[in-house]
This record gives sequence, structure tokens and C-alpha cells, in this order.
Amino acid sequence: MNKVFTLLVFAGVPVSVIGSLLHWPSVIMFVVYCVTIIALAAFMGRATESLAVVSGPRIGGLLNATFGNAVELIISIFALKAGLIGVVLASLTGSVLGNLLLVAGLSFFVGGVKFKRQKFNVFDARHNSGLLMFAIIVAFVIPEVFSMDMNEGRTMSLSIGISIILILLYLFALFFKLVTHRGVYQNQSEGGDGAHGHDEEPEWSKGKALLILAASTLAVAYVSERLVHTFEEVGEAFGWSELFIGVIIVAIVGNAAEHASAVIMAYKNKMDVAVEIAVGSTLQVAMFVAPVLVLVSLFFEKSMSLVFTLPELVAMVSAVLLTVIISNDGETNWFEGLTLLAAYFIMGIGFYLL
Repeated sequence: MNKVFTLLVFAGVPVSVIGSLLHWPSVIMFVVYCVTIIALAAFMGRATESLAVVSGPRIGGLLNATFGNAVELIISIFALKAGLIGVVLASLTGSVLGNLLLVAGLSFFVGGVKFKRQKFNVFDARHNSGLLMFAIIVAFVIPEVFSMDMNEGRTMSLSIGISIILILLYLFALFFKLVTHRGVYQNQSEGGDGAHGHDEEPEWSKGKALLILAASTLAVAYVSERLVHTFEEVGEAFGWSELFIGVIIVAIVGNAAEHASAVIMAYKNKMDVAVEIAVGSTLQVAMFVAPVLVLVSLFFEKSMSLVFTLPELVAMVSAVLLTVIISNDGETNWFEGLTLLAAYFIMGIGFYLL
């Protein structure tokens, strides 16, 4: 599979450049750009996995989430620049749903087919549950409710205030997890998972992995800018709404690296890393990526407030509540994974038909 992605990167990047210069049809270029970004994301996933082997499951999961979200952040900034605020908000919704339902669901299902019961750190699960409830239910619902009686200027001020609080709390959450309380909540029932990293060799050295990450990020930035300009024509050609393109297409393409990494980790019975990627990535989207995009949008012609549509909010809140209930016991199986996947497909049908 790695050979396929390598071939796609070395073919996809030149074809993306040539196709954009020669103005090939938007639908063809949309497919080329999506495939190229997914292949580049796979490269980023392999590089972060190599770094994860060296640094352990928590930092490994954080690295996977960060570089997975870097792709989406880049796509979203170019979409903001193009004035596609609806697509950006929808892609943030899609990231939350994709990580909590599709990635976690696939990870639990694939891992559960191989192993009857899989355990992960219950303390991390409960800590993340509280943050998820705060980030989605408090920080996203409040602007929606309060903005009903506010004009555009006040709504933007509220969004900026909430964004700054979210970013600060996210940084404190990392400080809590990686510095002040690192190792305090070890999972006593499971000695194996944390030790896995010492049994294997990283695919690439630290220097090579960092170099590949940097080069891949630059390539993704170039292809993403071109991808954004195809949305309008592709939407008209397939009858897709802005909402569907954002929630399903951009979210899946933008998060391809961590999707693959989490499922592979679950298959290897490294559930601490798999859960950290799925849930940690959601927290990063809600508490860092979304607020950063609100602040970045201030530099563009159209600024973006943190106000989602009602279907987006209901879908995200439902995903959080379902994930919290399923993951709070610190163990999982294939049926729980299937339940999360079923919820994702129900929401996907709803967004397609909107």
C-alpha cells in the first residue's frame, strides 16, 4: 500500500501542476487534487508514526492529530480567502463527525474483529469526554443561542472572545496532559499498550520524518489552493450542496492521514494511540483549528463567526454524546464500532439530501 501512495504522490503532484496550468476540466482536476492530497496525507501519516514510535502514544497521537489537521487547516484558509464560509463551517462539522464516528467507528470495528475486547486508558477517555462536552456543547451552542438576539458585529465579537478562550484552554489542556500530570493517570490494567513503542523500530529517522513532513505540508498547501477553486463547478456537476462538500468531501480528504493511522493502530491493538488520534483530533479541531480560522478570517474580506447551522450543531452534539457514552468505560468491541459507523452514515444521508 505504501508503494501505491508513493507512486500517487510522485505522479499526482506533477499532474496537479500541469493540469492547473493547462486548465483541464474542473471535475477531472477535483479528483486528481483529492487523490494527491490523500497520498500526501499518507506520507505525513507514516512520518508522524515514525515520530510516535520514538515519543510514545500520547505525543504520537498528538502529532498525528496535528499534522492530519494541518491539511484541513490549509484547505480551510484558502476556502476562507475565496469567501466560502459555508464550506469552512461545514468542513469543521465534518471533521468532528468524521473523527468521532467514522475514524473511531472504523478503529473500534477493525480492531474488534481481530480482538474480542480492546482496552484503552480510561482516565484519558474521561478527561477527553469533559473537554468534548465543553468544546462542542458549550463553546459551539452558546454562539448559536446568543447570536439570535445580536447583530452581526456583536456576533463576531462574541465569536472572537470564545475563540481566544478556546485556544487558551486547549494550550492549558496540553500542558496538563504532557507536563503537570504526565504519567499520573497510567492505565494499570494494561501494561502492554504503552510499551509497544519500545518493541519496534521507526520506519524513518527523526530527521528524515521531519523533512518529509515539511515537504508534504508545502505540497498540500499548493494542491489545496487549487482544490478550493474547483468546488463550485464540481457542486453544480454532481448536484452537491456547499454543506455536503464541506461535511463529507473536504472533511474526509483533509483528515485522510489520521483516518488511516488510527485504523492501523487499532488493528495493531494500540488503542491508546487510536483513541488519542480520533478524540484528540476532534478536540484540536474544536478548540484550536476552528478558533484560529475565526481569527484568520478577520484578515479577509468576509469574516467568519462561530455560528453553525442547526443541522450541523445537532449532528455534532449527537456525535459527542454517543462517543462519550461508548468510550467512557475504557474498552470497546466491534459492535460499538458498528454503532458509531451507523450514526455517521445516517448523518451523511441527511446532509446529502439537505
